Amino acid sequence: MSALREAIVLPFLLLTVALLAGADIGTAVALVPPTVFSLVLATMLIVALVRSGAFDPARLMHGSRPPLANANGAIVLAALFAASAQLLAMLTPRSGLPLFFVDVLLFVLLLNTLVSEPDRVRLLRSLAVTLGSALVLKFVVLAAVSSPAGGRMSRVMIAVFDAATFGSITQEAHAPASGYLAFLATALFLVAVALLPPVAYPARRMELEARRRTELERVPDRSS
Repeated sequence: MSALREAIVLPFLLLTVALLAGADIGTAVALVPPTVFSLVLATMLIVALVRSGAFDPARLMHGSRPPLANANGAIVLAALFAASAQLLAMLTPRSGLPLFFVDVLLFVLLLNTLVSEPDRVRLLRSLAVTLGSALVLKFVVLAAVSSPAGGRMSRVMIAVFDAATFGSITQEAHAPASGYLAFLATALFLVAVALLPPVAYPARRMELEARRRTELERVPDRSS
């Protein structure tokens, strides 16, 4: 990985994502901190990136690197965690039944990713689909349902749904620019993740082969 990407491009992209995702646009622009659950999801996401080989922290912080390079690597790691937490918090609905379902869905998807250990390409595709789906759900579907300009049929369906469940599906109205900022933050985050230093292919291949041999050794010999 080039010094330009490590020292400028990645920190700029990740810090921009953290600021865009944490911005709450209303009568005044405020920076909203991530929720505790989004911190848990961000930790799971980074672990999934490492286990899939899409991100190798040793290429950012290692004893063989100069102190200045390790300091820059620490900044990238902190920015990655902050951007992940803020983005996941932004894409999660704020209240009601959608908040519960999206939190559970993201947790299950990340947990399944940790267990299945996909390769780098599959993980990036899965991450793009997951974040894109959450973006459409919150800023397109729920925004349309929660719009004050909704028709009578929409209000009747919301009332029936609210009475049949333990929470409301309506959300607070977002500023018109919120959806655009969310789309930009999501796109920049996916670009930044794709630019992270991956595990070298020979090292990853040796790791997978060693793990495969270990699993084969655990299987009992049925021929005997």
